[in-house]
Amino acid sequence: MDIADLKTLLLIRSLGSFAAAARVLDLNPASVSRKVAEIEAGLGVRIFQRSTRRFSITEAGEAFLARVAPLLEEFDAALGSVEALSAAPAGTLRMTTSVSFGHEVLLPLLGAFHAAYPGVDVELILTDSNLDLVRERIDLALRLAPAPAGDLISTRILTARYRVVASPDYLTRFGHPQRPEDISGHNTLRFALPGYRDRWLFRDRSGSVAEVPVHGWLVVSNALSLRRAALDGLGVTLLADWLVKQSIDDGTLIDLFPELDVTATGFEAGIWALYPSKAFLPQRVRLMIDFIRQTAATRPQSARIVPEGNPRKSKGLRK
Repeated sequence: MDIADLKTLLLIRSLGSFAAAARVLDLNPASVSRKVAEIEAGLGVRIFQRSTRRFSITEAGEAFLARVAPLLEEFDAALGSVEALSAAPAGTLRMTTSVSFGHEVLLPLLGAFHAAYPGVDVELILTDSNLDLVRERIDLALRLAPAPAGDLISTRILTARYRVVASPDYLTRFGHPQRPEDISGHNTLRFALPGYRDRWLFRDRSGSVAEVPVHGWLVVSNALSLRRAALDGLGVTLLADWLVKQSIDDGTLIDLFPELDVTATGFEAGIWALYPSKAFLPQRVRLMIDFIRQTAATRPQSARIVPEGNPRKSKGLRK
């Protein structure tokens, strides 16, 4: 039994089946099953109970893997620290983020990242679905959310504000809302996520919060498309500042309430870096997180860089 065998056991426990682990490892499920049987024979105990209908970990298996997991994390950390001191950053960084954030913020930074770290290849998965980082073998996810909770490690790298915007043409035809409550009388272009469809929240400088119901004929699953619809004069929409800052600056979109904080979910929304729950953070992942922190500050948008803090546990986050 070697380190690769132990990591296979932990992967099976994490994913809940031999077949899922085999897909991640790009192996035949039968070979994974045989390897587990060999390990169990060597230990003299059964690690997993499995049948055609049920899979579970035994008490002995849970006790064994609970002791093994931190040892492997320490081993990976020690190996990574040696690699960091002895060689330039290298390897493939698999990362994912939403289509809109990837298109608007991340992709423009990757050329400079490659120039700084030419040994690191980036495999970028742009999707508005929250992928399973372990199952998809993803090193780093960037997600927009109000706050994290759960089983992934997360650190906030940017804070973001939302703005309510409309095109000059739309406002000429339908009038400029003077108060947040006036939004209820307009066609609102809404994001297809829970919390974005039926009400928006407005906060003034005194801290008073108004909840305004919103209605409209168009719901869109992608923020870039929402911006396009707003630019085309189809209605009023709520979007992150990094997505509309340039349009506001050039006058193609109007910020309807620049003096107010606006959100659909929470006023402390940010861009969070998420990675699998383990003590060791690979060098290439740390470099990417730090690079985004530093270089995003020079972009023409009003999101604020968040000083590095202690990572925290997180669950699935919205795009």
